[in-house]
Amino acid sequence: MVAIRNTVLEAWMTEHGHSSNSLADAVNSAVEELTGRMGGLDGSSIRAWKAGRVTWPKSATRAALEMVTGLPAVALGFVPRSRPSPTPASSHQEEPNMKRRTLIGGIAAATAAAAVPATASPRRIGMSDVNRLNKRFTEIIASDHRHGGQPRIEEHAAVLAEEALSLHSAGSATQRVRNSLYASGAAFRSSAMWAAIDGRRYEAAKAHMREAQALAEMSGDQAIKFRIWSHAGTMYRHMGRPAEALAANDVARNLRLTRRDPLFACLGHARHAATLGVTGDATAVKHALGCARDAFERADPDLPRPAWMAGVRNGAELETLALSAYLRLGDFEQAESHAHRSLTLLPLHVQRDRAINTARLAQAQLGQGAPDAATATAMSVPADAATQHARVTRMLRDFGTTLRTSAPGSSAVKAWSEHTASWRVTT
Repeated sequence: MVAIRNTVLEAWMTEHGHSSNSLADAVNSAVEELTGRMGGLDGSSIRAWKAGRVTWPKSATRAALEMVTGLPAVALGFVPRSRPSPTPASSHQEEPNMKRRTLIGGIAAATAAAAVPATASPRRIGMSDVNRLNKRFTEIIASDHRHGGQPRIEEHAAVLAEEALSLHSAGSATQRVRNSLYASGAAFRSSAMWAAIDGRRYEAAKAHMREAQALAEMSGDQAIKFRIWSHAGTMYRHMGRPAEALAANDVARNLRLTRRDPLFACLGHARHAATLGVTGDATAVKHALGCARDAFERADPDLPRPAWMAGVRNGAELETLALSAYLRLGDFEQAESHAHRSLTLLPLHVQRDRAINTARLAQAQLGQGAPDAATATAMSVPADAATQHARVTRMLRDFGTTLRTSAPGSSAVKAWSEHTASWRVTT
């Protein structure tokens, strides 16, 4: 097979003033930062990349290159292997150590990657391939609803993102199909990002976010851009960085999609309200939730939307985010009201959100001075969610601390201690 020169990598090196030797040195240093051992590249290694003799560097080297450039390997002209690695966990373990890099300067190079000639089989890639990926994406969403935050979901979504990108080199395709493949890759990366956020693996989440943002720019898909920036807002909110959360929310809320479809505007305002709850601004929270409610009432329920918008369509997500906002404000009566409404609207199969909102309901009841009712509610959270989901585990640990402080020596404390002891026995 004739090697095809990687002109995208060459262009990036020229733009950033790198020779083959200087890039090799930079990547070697990044490998050492990631693995503890200095990399073994030299100028000839980089020349092999530029010449197209190496089309997909090894995982540690690839992660280091992405760390140096701030771009995913595919945006530098590299072509993924036609089959994803059977051990995705190894590259995932490297991601948490990656440093945050801006993508603004890399979009042009990322777009140019689409022009790299295909080297695999000449078959025609069409919308049937995209539809197959979209079905897999729906399965990822369903798995997230059931389990949420698990590393296996994150890893599976990341592998599917690579699969979507590998189709670019598998044959010829129209620009519409190529854009759709980028959108699929971005969607899978956003799900990997969300699973990492949900599992409180924030460094990994930021690495997925960088790749998702680059792919979303190449796709031009407004819905997936909204999802990524909205997830970024949630991530920074969970990290206790409200200023960055509000900024990310603003990017999502200002996309033209929110003017075309009020349901996206509803979600944007509601997530903004949840972050404003962290700041303690009750007036701003009420205003944002009012805007969310108005947008929800204006939305056409019959418009086609992505599968991940289902909870927004029936109002469950609005109630969930209002619950989060009022709980943060310490308005426990309002929080309890929204908790009950969210649990009524959530489908039974959305087990992760039901567990989270049940734990929040217990916190709201305890905040109103009802330790027995609160403990009974907390004890209704399924043991697997209580012990295996990072966010739920932390919520219930905080609940137990507050319970012991506010009602020391009570029957509720005794019941809770016995209940949590049973988790340690069964897990």
